[in-house]
Amino acid sequence: MSNTSDTAVKACNITYNHGVVPLVTVYSLVFAIGVPANLLILVLSSLKIWRKNVLSVYLLTLSLSDLMYMCTIPQWISYVKNQNKWAHSHTACQITGFIFFNNLYISILLLCCISVDRCLVVLYPIEAQWRRRRRTAVVVCAGIWLLVMVIHLPVFFLSGVQSSKAKNDSCFETFPMPPLVAKFNYARFCIGFCIPLAILAATNLTIFRRIRASPCLNAREKAKVKYLAIAVILIFLLCFAPYHFILLSRAVAFTLYEDSCWFEQKIYAVSTGFLCLCTVNSTINPILYMFSCESVRQEIWRDLQCFRNSSACHGNRSENWILRNTPNSRSSVYPMENVTSEN
Repeated sequence: MSNTSDTAVKACNITYNHGVVPLVTVYSLVFAIGVPANLLILVLSSLKIWRKNVLSVYLLTLSLSDLMYMCTIPQWISYVKNQNKWAHSHTACQITGFIFFNNLYISILLLCCISVDRCLVVLYPIEAQWRRRRRTAVVVCAGIWLLVMVIHLPVFFLSGVQSSKAKNDSCFETFPMPPLVAKFNYARFCIGFCIPLAILAATNLTIFRRIRASPCLNAREKAKVKYLAIAVILIFLLCFAPYHFILLSRAVAFTLYEDSCWFEQKIYAVSTGFLCLCTVNSTINPILYMFSCESVRQEIWRDLQCFRNSSACHGNRSENWILRNTPNSRSSVYPMENVTSEN
């Protein structure tokens, strides 16, 4: 397999010197902004989990996954600056790629969990208040981690760090792709992208329709929910759609043509850019969560004060109830933190 992959790479004559400066710039910005932002969310989510907040379990897990990926960004920067020639060990390439793929799909699935959780709170506010449990959220997060890690174990056997003449030439780049990788890419596009996109679209549309029909929210509050729902879908499409469509196009080209090197040569520069674009989501997640609405910013400030003086904070304040349900009222109850804070 090693000799075959090495020959394929040379036959395709892929060049590695396109867009080095923009890629390094994006990776560096993601690292510089993403690390402190995710650390902040990590701390705040930990405080909220201690106060029995369910949504924060997903946010904490998402931040942990993003931070784990952030630790590998210096290796990706070095790789790009070195014209996509891997300067580290074969094992380092395997681990780095494994972390990247895990983070990509753990993030996607957790975003779906957050949207589903928000949707359930909106549709069944009373039941959700009493039936949502941290233990359930922890089990779901652990299941997602385990599932994604098991699925991506083949990464350790499909590594592109294969060269007989120059050690560690590349990392996870095979041209043309092996048949197993082509089949895997079809599955990643359908299961790892299309289905989560459908879930995000359906849940956010449901949330917006239910909020819009509420007579107890003013136009400004409804607009916040609307724009946040739009932002969630657009950011998901911006960060993940280009990369997955490239995966699909490479798989289709491999299936239709006996020699797909001409296609690999044309899209390689675009492919590396879209791969880098996926990492931007790791920075956008905490920013969108922190600054999506005024109530979230106020809660962050309160949590920071609580962190400095824990004795002044008692009880569960993490759920901000804007609409109250009373025996004489037919209005729905919406915990607006769960509605307005997607990521």
